[in-house]
Amino acid sequence: MAVPHPSPLSGASYSSVELLEGNDAMVMLEQRKLPLVEEYVTIRTAAETAAAIRSMVIRGAPAIGIGAAYGMVLAAQVIRGADARGFVDGMTAAASVLVAARPTAVNLAWAVDRMLVLARRIAETPGGHRVDVLADAARKLHRDDVAACRALGVFGAIHIPDGATVLTHCNAGALATGGYGSALGIVRAARDAGKRVRVLADETRPYLQGARLTAWELMRDGIDVEIITDGMCGHFLARGEIDVVVVGADRVARNGDVANKIGTYGVACLAHLHARPFLVAAPMSTLDPRTPDGAAIPIEERSSEEVTRIGEMTIAPLGVRARHPGFDVTPARYVTWLVTERGAVKGVDAGTLMV
Repeated sequence: MAVPHPSPLSGASYSSVELLEGNDAMVMLEQRKLPLVEEYVTIRTAAETAAAIRSMVIRGAPAIGIGAAYGMVLAAQVIRGADARGFVDGMTAAASVLVAARPTAVNLAWAVDRMLVLARRIAETPGGHRVDVLADAARKLHRDDVAACRALGVFGAIHIPDGATVLTHCNAGALATGGYGSALGIVRAARDAGKRVRVLADETRPYLQGARLTAWELMRDGIDVEIITDGMCGHFLARGEIDVVVVGADRVARNGDVANKIGTYGVACLAHLHARPFLVAAPMSTLDPRTPDGAAIPIEERSSEEVTRIGEMTIAPLGVRARHPGFDVTPARYVTWLVTERGAVKGVDAGTLMV
């Protein structure tokens, strides 16, 4: 399915994931092929959903939460004729498969838990009605994420000076959310407020989300963007060419520690050293009061081949070992502002964050 798919829910010119009419399939934007190919793949089961999330067809904490919610709808469609007990058992099994797909991003488990609670509540209703109720809930979750990102964008834009150069790391834009963006939502909101803003996008090794995805989004939006390698961040901070750093998050622990794409911690340290504001943009669904601090956040270990290869090209000696933690943790003390749809918080800790 290689056609553009405008999003009726996101309000953007594209969306990374949508549940189709009929509630028996969804489409995902194949992000591994961007920026060269814009292609959507069709997903019909919870197992296919989990596989797509695990293999990075779709990525970004809010987006995979939305995709998993739609995956629960697909599971309900498959077992719609089951009795109440069979329906609950089937939905519980689907939830387990989806949650196991990627462990660090808390939005995934958050969305699946919400859908599973609803599935248990409506188990006694007729099969078709079950699917419709779950589909309505999943689409609302999608709309709510877009609204949350738009709101946090407005709060975050206050902290972007006119004429600022913003450093980003990874991709926390429309592709990673319901269709507007968390970190890039702040950039978009600053632009829409009439501020002049330009972006330096870290390439974000080893998966190159910054080079492939952030640059693609910003160019489509007409926002001035240049790519830099991850190792250039300190150079440009030292030269005074970066005014503020804005990143997303995959999980925020109760004490304010932030898990985000690998490399974020180093960027935060450099921003702190050079006295530049470090903003973390995260909808409330990314905040996890059950995790006390960053040390308790599970860090996904991904394939070493994602380090030793770029696409089909091998860039390292055959047989060499490589490490690939997908995320790192930035301590709360390095976060200048945590921006959610409820506002921006400075001096993040357990007493101010989880309200």
